[in-house]
Amino acid sequence: MMTINDAQQNMRRSYYDGAPGVVTSGLVWLAAGLIALFSTPKAAIIALLIGGMFIFPISILLCKLFGASGKHDKNNPLGPLAMEGTYWMLVSIPIAIAASLYKIEWFFPAMLLIIGGRYLTFRTLYGMKIFWVFGGTLVAAGFALYYFNAPVMFGAFTGAIIELVFGLVIFVSHKEELVTSSS
Repeated sequence: MMTINDAQQNMRRSYYDGAPGVVTSGLVWLAAGLIALFSTPKAAIIALLIGGMFIFPISILLCKLFGASGKHDKNNPLGPLAMEGTYWMLVSIPIAIAASLYKIEWFFPAMLLIIGGRYLTFRTLYGMKIFWVFGGTLVAAGFALYYFNAPVMFGAFTGAIIELVFGLVIFVSHKEELVTSSS
């Protein structure tokens, strides 16, 4: 039977500490921001929703490209938590859509709250406290964007910047851990 530490280590090793998923998500948010800038807010929302469907498969390809398996051990007791967090996020997306029907500027802040909440669970999945900081930053940004009634593109670009910065920090941290453990 796997201990929690073993299960977290298996998740970190299998998914490159989650960095490929975070960076992929950040790129989807960046695309949505660019679409908001050069097209319409509605097109940006659609871009995030459609692009979001490709985050997991692309992140798995990136995991494999970086030498990780992209698949955790079938006996890993944290596997269900990963799926439950995903289901929670998916059933919460209609809340962001409903908010945008009232005021389109609320879509991206609502999505930041949703994904921020999901990333908080990654602390347990990966055993890395950075996910509390990451999730909290997304949540704080969502509230700030709502409070300041920020334009749609600001919401999308804010999500992109936060995800890309944290994704790169997690990626570099994992790479340094690999170097340290192999020497």
